[in-house]
Amino acid sequence: MNIVAEVVAWFADPSNWSGNTGVPARLLDHLGYTLQALLIAAAIAIPIGAAIGHTGRGGFLVVGSANGLRALPELGLLTLLVGFTGLGVLPLTITLVILSVPPLLAGTYAGVRNADPAVVDAARGVGMREREVLTKVELPIAVPLILGGLRTATLQVIATATIGAYIGLSGLGRFLIDGLARNDYTEMAAGAVLVAGLALVVEGLLGGLQRLIVSPGLRSAQARRRAPRTAPVFAGGTAS
Repeated sequence: MNIVAEVVAWFADPSNWSGNTGVPARLLDHLGYTLQALLIAAAIAIPIGAAIGHTGRGGFLVVGSANGLRALPELGLLTLLVGFTGLGVLPLTITLVILSVPPLLAGTYAGVRNADPAVVDAARGVGMREREVLTKVELPIAVPLILGGLRTATLQVIATATIGAYIGLSGLGRFLIDGLARNDYTEMAAGAVLVAGLALVVEGLLGGLQRLIVSPGLRSAQARRRAPRTAPVFAGGTAS
């Protein structure tokens, strides 16, 4: 029997779908780790990114910190944190928060910083205070990039939350770790399919949410900013 047929048979086995070690229970645990980390990361990254983007001061910190945090090895960081905090959800949550802060921070900063200066000046011209300019003008304009950062962070966290099984936690990573311990490659392959499937479903939901809440005008403006500028072509050649 090839691996594909074995994985299909594994998913068809009712014993893999029941109890605390079944797919539904571990899927809920995996989503719980992911949601908890993303909420904490958003509470940290979005206010900081918005403040830096609004003032224009400290932008180099966003770039430097984002690049630095992305370079950290997740498994090594998790192992180090376990040495300080012990086993449990806390070291995994800290690891996932550190992983998800950079895309949220960068997306918020870029979104606020790239708000149309004419619109921002008009808001100031009608008497809005700086806090109102940020919350009522710049942040709504920044929503597409913030959601883009959230989508990136979510996919990274879903994939990385599997390492929680390395320190004895639940989640979809258990199928990978337990399968490896038993040399059960079918279980490992099924676990990988579950993680990939979860990532695709969540990405689709977030993409739909982004299209639902982002106005067509903002999407069109973003597309125009991303469109490459090419020189017009005339009958005699390219304009110089």
